[in-house]
Amino acid sequence: MAAETESMILEYLPRMREDMSAMRGDVTEIKERLGHLERGQAELAVQYASVSTRIDRMDQRMARVERRLDLTDA
Repeated sequence: MAAETESMILEYLPRMREDMSAMRGDVTEIKERLGHLERGQAELAVQYASVSTRIDRMDQRMARVERRLDLTDA
């Protein structure tokens, strides 16, 4: 009985190694893709901050123009 069990284990080990190797490759690919997504998200955050800064400056400039032309209520 022990020899039969050992034989079955030895038979399945190569298949398990192949499956684990395939999973390692899949995990590596997933990590790479996740890294690309994280970089893309970071780039979008930088672009958003840049646009936000530009809008703030435009708002300040518009307020100054309104003051100079006496278009404000205050």
